[in-house]
Amino acid sequence: MNFDQAFSIANTAALAGWFALLLLPRWPALVAVLRYGLIGGLSVAYTVLIMLFFFRVEGGGFNSIAEVRALFMSDGGLLAGWIHYLAFDLFIGMRIALEADRLGMGRLLQAPILVATFMFGPIGLLMYFASRAAVWASLFTART
Repeated sequence: MNFDQAFSIANTAALAGWFALLLLPRWPALVAVLRYGLIGGLSVAYTVLIMLFFFRVEGGGFNSIAEVRALFMSDGGLLAGWIHYLAFDLFIGMRIALEADRLGMGRLLQAPILVATFMFGPIGLLMYFASRAAVWASLFTART
């Protein structure tokens, strides 16, 4: 398998996970498959790529932007970084969805938050924090 194939497989798998999170009921089995199967699998792939490529990149590291740039200049480092995003964004999206369910936030309110988390990570998380604060404020106001 080459890097392009691995990239395509990881993207397709993550996209399927996001569609499942957005569109399907959040059955415990689905949550387990997403958590331990998909996110776990992406994490294993990331770990293998880091072990194979991270220490081989000349000038690579996390101490300067030049070192980080060097990491992403290699296909192995770039694929590892991309899979890192896929796994963490999906993990955060799942946490948002499960917590939003517990707070009683409807799926229509969750959908743009989850799409933003998928596309832009921290922007979706920020949208969720703002929505959660609004829900809590409305609950507090309703009780007083």
